[in-house]
Order: sequence, then structure tokens, then C-alpha cells
Amino acid sequence: MKKILNVGSGPGTAQRLSPITIDNRWEEVRFDIDPEVKPDVQGSISDLSSFFGENSFDGVWSSHVLEHLYAHEVFPALSHFHHILRPTGFAIILCPDLSAVAKFIVEKGMTAVAYNSPSGPIRPLDMLYGHSRAIENGRLAMAHRTGFTAKRLGNLLRMAGFDKILVRAAQFELRALALMPEADSEAITRELAPLKFDFEGGSLTTSREFEDSVTARR
Repeated sequence: MKKILNVGSGPGTAQRLSPITIDNRWEEVRFDIDPEVKPDVQGSISDLSSFFGENSFDGVWSSHVLEHLYAHEVFPALSHFHHILRPTGFAIILCPDLSAVAKFIVEKGMTAVAYNSPSGPIRPLDMLYGHSRAIENGRLAMAHRTGFTAKRLGNLLRMAGFDKILVRAAQFELRALALMPEADSEAITRELAPLKFDFEGGSLTTSREFEDSVTARR
């Protein structure tokens, strides 16, 4: 069975990962700093390599976690992802798309509802600075301390040592697939197809070409 680390897992298994974990093809290991969510392993993303050795996982899943770090903490966190992955592994990273948020603000303003979530209506302020209602209720860890465009996220992944990177924008979310040097990109995109993130569409970008290719697509 392959192992995927759910970084910043929160209180339960990742529902968006269930298409590949529900049939026991993948084992999900939950990692979170908050003991109240009862993770498999409790600790900080900034110290990930202290909890797991090199080549420990086939995949890393990071869903709306990196934006809660300070800007200077992001590169070390991505380097930890790279360290604990096997040479054939990958990381999937989801975070708000600041380019899409900025466009929405220009067109509709700061207070317009962008979409509705299980937590309630989401406005640009929530995507920029963290979910307002949760923070108001004392969940200060929900605050956002940095943000990403496709170009910034891709370049940080490149700097962290990932060999091939694909970043796609979907509504207000960036979805990045970062591959280790010996990863079989075609096999991985086929295996991840049930997640419906469209990683199989188009070609992956080599890390050294990422900055130019993102600029061209924009």
C-alpha cells in the first residue's frame, strides 16, 4: 500500500482524497499541529522532517495550509515535503489564487459573496486574510499570513527541488502537482484522475522552465 501524508489535516480524513483512499490503495497519515483534531502525528509543518525520515511517503497532500504560514516559512515547508518524499513521489498543494481574488475585487468589490462553502458565504476578505467568522470565534490559527499566484507557488516548488511542476487555476483555487525526479508523470496523472483536478490535461512543465511558461500562459 502506498502512503500519503495529509499535512494540516484538520479533524478528519481528506474528503477530496477519498477517491484514491477509499479502496485502500493509499494509506492516509494525518499530520496536524492541533491535538484536538486527533491527528495520527502531532507536530508543526515547519519541523516536518523531525517527525518523518527521508523517503517516507509516496505522496504529500497539503490542502489550504501554506497560506497560514508566514512568507519566510513557506520555502522551508516545501523543502520538508521534498525531503520526506520518495524519489518517485509527488506533492499536491491547494491554496487560494490571489490573482483570481484580485480580479473579483476589481469587478465586484470586497464585500460581494464569491461562493458559498459549508462554513458559510466566502468573500474576498476571507480568501485574503482567513475565514472571518472562524477568526471571530477565536480560531486565530485560521488567519492567512501569506498568499500565492501560480507563478510564486511554482517558483517556490522549483526552488525546493521538485523536478516537474504543474499549477492550474480553478475558480479561486490554485492546484499544484509537483513531481520528484524519478516520478512517472503519466502513471501518476492517471492514478490521480479520480480526483478530477485535470492534472492529466496538457503537459507538465520542467522546473527550470516554469517561470517562463507561466509568464507565457498569462
